[in-house]
Amino acid sequence: MLQIYSRRAKMKNLFGAPLHFLLLLASQTCEAVRIKSTPGASLEGFIQAKPDDTVSLICEITDTNLQEEELNWQRNGAAVSLTDTNKNTPSAVCITPVIPEDDEATFTCSLRKNSTASASVTLKVSYPPQLSGSENITIEEEEDLVLECVMKANPLVTAVLWTLNGSTVDLIGGGFTVTNDGQISRLQINNVDQSMHDGIYQCTAVSPMFPNSSKIFNVKVTERTMKFPLVPLIAGLVVVLVTSILAVVSRWRKIAKCCKK
Repeated sequence: MLQIYSRRAKMKNLFGAPLHFLLLLASQTCEAVRIKSTPGASLEGFIQAKPDDTVSLICEITDTNLQEEELNWQRNGAAVSLTDTNKNTPSAVCITPVIPEDDEATFTCSLRKNSTASASVTLKVSYPPQLSGSENITIEEEEDLVLECVMKANPLVTAVLWTLNGSTVDLIGGGFTVTNDGQISRLQINNVDQSMHDGIYQCTAVSPMFPNSSKIFNVKVTERTMKFPLVPLIAGLVVVLVTSILAVVSRWRKIAKCCKK
């Protein structure tokens, strides 16, 4: 039985429909990818995929003199566990489901006794920014506000647009600061003001491949409330209580001495 490399469950009918996905690397039929290993030569290429796709890989030895040789599989240099029956030609692995973290993952099949006789394919996973839904935020005046939008995507987004109540944020007059590190876009406001910063914020990621995606932040700015220093207050009450107890004890001792006289 062939062993399947899977994140969710063992694929059914390994040599059925999934293995016909991307059959030839150089073709556009997308049935399966056949990796052929021959001594002294290798076949290399790329597989285009999207999240939740299933990619099946088959490695065959084409040299008739090496048909009994065992095969090894690696993912980014790490060994893929194979059953004994899946170590001979044809050997297969299955990546299901494809996830964004599989982007640039390289799968290599090689002869166990001669790793130079190998073939490799690299996954190219295209995925959009994970932006959707809305978030409710309540903040007091004079506090700092930071809104974040995850912009990680492949291909990279071309821009991230921030709006307040439907209008582009005023970076100069509104006291906004926008930064991004290639993964997350952040909108920061220091000392929020109710009249300026209360409203509906939206970040929109512009993608060259996927439809633009957005996330909404409903920001409610409230008046600043007086905050009591709770810890010092409790410490003060403890001191007063202990002092009062000591005073009472001292008073009772004096009364007791008087009664004895």
